Amino acid sequence: MTLASPATKTDPAQRAHAQARVVQALSAHLPAHALLWHHEDTIPYECDGLTAYRERPLVVALPETEEQVAAVLRVCHAMQVPVVARGAGTGLSGGAMPNAMGVTLALAKFKKILKIDPVARTATVQCGVRNLAISEAAAPLGLYYAPDPSSQIACTIGGNVAENSGGVHCLKYGLTLHNVLRVRGFTIEGEPIEFGSEALDAAGLDLLSIVVGSEGMLAVTTEVTVKLVPKPTLARCIMASFDDVRKAGDAVANIIAAGIIPAGLEMMDKPMTAAVEDFVKAGYDLDAEAILLCESDGTPDEVAEEVVRMEAVLQASGATRCEVSADEAQRLRFWSGRKNAFPASGRISPDYMCMDSTIPRKNLAAILLAIQEMEKKYQLRCANVFHAGDGNLHPLILFDASDPDQLHRCELFGAEILETSVALGGTVTGEHGVGVEKLNSMCVQFSDAEREQMLAVKRAFDPLSLLNPGKVIPTLHRCAEYGRMHVSKGLLAHPELPRF
Repeated sequence: MTLASPATKTDPAQRAHAQARVVQALSAHLPAHALLWHHEDTIPYECDGLTAYRERPLVVALPETEEQVAAVLRVCHAMQVPVVARGAGTGLSGGAMPNAMGVTLALAKFKKILKIDPVARTATVQCGVRNLAISEAAAPLGLYYAPDPSSQIACTIGGNVAENSGGVHCLKYGLTLHNVLRVRGFTIEGEPIEFGSEALDAAGLDLLSIVVGSEGMLAVTTEVTVKLVPKPTLARCIMASFDDVRKAGDAVANIIAAGIIPAGLEMMDKPMTAAVEDFVKAGYDLDAEAILLCESDGTPDEVAEEVVRMEAVLQASGATRCEVSADEAQRLRFWSGRKNAFPASGRISPDYMCMDSTIPRKNLAAILLAIQEMEKKYQLRCANVFHAGDGNLHPLILFDASDPDQLHRCELFGAEILETSVALGGTVTGEHGVGVEKLNSMCVQFSDAEREQMLAVKRAFDPLSLLNPGKVIPTLHRCAEYGRMHVSKGLLAHPELPRF
């Protein structure tokens, strides 16, 4: 049993028959150019940013209107065909990996910015609008959309809602959940549904908090209303160098303990800074064992005061060097390095698997040291980058997917990172979602009863489990099988954790 879900084996004749039926049914609602089913046309949709696992969809539907989305969902519900919604495909946990016998509902054509209200400071956009495009459209009004994942140049707001994405400035400004007011979409039956409100609160249960981060399992999002915030007058970024990763980890906790909430607080270890510096020439200190990027934004007086306070804490924590960005160009270079950590890693390794877990800030040093030991254990390199301010880890395990043994060791390495995170008081995901990548790790963190409650919420929205099936919530059978494999192979990293 692999740690994630590999491609599903299907009978070719059965697949061809099902494909013909689905294409015929959907052709009544979509123009010919909006339906793809030939092999060469569906290959681009076989995976998202988690490229180690691939599956070719039965059919790809590319609707252009909400009416077409509703029609596709009604047809699939009537035929009991699974549906996987897809945005830009930048996700890193396999959340948009297709179902072999299902329809991939590609929503890339929904890219209109419907309304920007400078008085209410909101923007209403379709689900396929890129994250960065919202800020670009709001810039003339002195406003922007705060959540800024590293993929913001490409990722869509619908995908951000599905995964509850964060970004380098999420410490101060919050995740997607904290910046979304309303989500509109459709149920699997093709019925319109709306979560939240543009008002201060919405009557009834807080279902907005359920749908944000639900990974496409409850409804298909087509429209989102987000909050906009004023662009700060000034921003300055400190690059702090440390000769020991423990000192860098402790510095993060010390900054928060001092009552300072930076606009951004990111950490990179030496292998990551080397990869990034070679790629973008951000001006990083290559002699440091770890660097922190600490940003302050606000009025010039506020920034000046906060920078002085942060420098004092960093130096007291053992920083060997503190460099404050002299101008906006240098600040952007510092952040360009951080935002290009993933592509920089792609230049030094055939493949990488980006993990995503969250731990208490005080345990940053402990997890870094543990990962160093895991590198020796699994004989694979790992470059680390962190949303350090809120304890969100992004270790990038470097491997060659063409080597089955390396892939297997990479899976075990990733599973142990997640398991160690839980043992340190954390959780198996921070912003990338569970998808297929972390299914087994959900067995480690949550009990049978807790997972059953999650499934009960899923059934309330999707009784037939047609929306993104087989993702996020592992079955009881899967967890039992994983538990047996884990123990029999001596892979249990933390026997004191409650098990299966």
